[in-house]
Amino acid sequence: MKRALSALLAVPMLGLGLATGPSVAQAEPDPDLHITSVTLNKTSVAVSGLNTAPVTVTVKGTYDADAKTSVNVILERTGGTGQQRTLFSTNLPRLANGTWSGPLQVPSTANGTFKVTGVMTGPFFPGSGSMTDPTPYSGPSLAITGTHQPKITASVSPKVVPFGSGFKITWAVTDAQTGKPYGSRVRVVLGTDNICAEYFGPGYTNLTGTNGLVTKSYSADSANWVNCLLLPGNPASVGGLGLVVVRPGIVSAAPSKTSAPVGTIVPVNGSVMGAPSACKVQLQRLYGASQWRTVGTGAIRQSGRFTLSAQPAYKGLIPYRVYFPKCYNYLAGVSKVFYIRGT
Repeated sequence: MKRALSALLAVPMLGLGLATGPSVAQAEPDPDLHITSVTLNKTSVAVSGLNTAPVTVTVKGTYDADAKTSVNVILERTGGTGQQRTLFSTNLPRLANGTWSGPLQVPSTANGTFKVTGVMTGPFFPGSGSMTDPTPYSGPSLAITGTHQPKITASVSPKVVPFGSGFKITWAVTDAQTGKPYGSRVRVVLGTDNICAEYFGPGYTNLTGTNGLVTKSYSADSANWVNCLLLPGNPASVGGLGLVVVRPGIVSAAPSKTSAPVGTIVPVNGSVMGAPSACKVQLQRLYGASQWRTVGTGAIRQSGRFTLSAQPAYKGLIPYRVYFPKCYNYLAGVSKVFYIRGT
């Protein structure tokens, strides 16, 4: 579960939108790679819809370790409002001593200005590659005009997925400019967990209908992970949406004692089913006929359990409950009312 939530926090778009290409490993640049120049055969390009537009990338330099090693050129966004933050060239083969060349496949989701910022040894693999950081290189910029960009939405059934239950997601790919489907079957990747963060193309596993829709049934285990639709590209996805399904807030709680002298601290133990340790719970006491007030707050432990401290304020039967506020993809929930008698 921690892995799913880590992915959730790392993916900022579309409420959980994916997208834009993986980050490379956090290490040092490859000491054997030395770059003297990176050039693009175009300074601007226009691309529409699900198409890509090729831009030829040429790298000059040396690589001391292996003369057959390919490279990938990295471009970072410097302006514009497209969905992509980072672009990667395809695996550029070494054509002659000191020269690598090949295409950068530009998607409409880039829409903006990108600048060459580095080169890494290939073949491309998200998050690892050669286990080195890119070799920095301040290169040329590329202005991209992207129109009719794809918009991805999803509908989960049931909307709140019970624990131990499977579910379905209907994904939709439409033209963000017109709000309509593209009218042809769209290649998509329907992934879970690692595939959502580490996809590299250009393969795909599914096709939408001509209405832009595709529905997939997921097992109960998939509810614990990020599920996604990616638009395959080469070498990285060119857009996508990831989501973690909504879960109910199921809270149980009970006091360690049902009676105690006024002012005595009484531990209240309980759990929130499936909830992550970053979430909190609140101990609440009933004031008057219907007003619940928070009298204590505690953290959920790694095990999903918690301990709160009740302190009877007067003699007599005192109603308590534990409230779990909405947290990440978990809805708010409340335990059954329990009582501690102050003596």
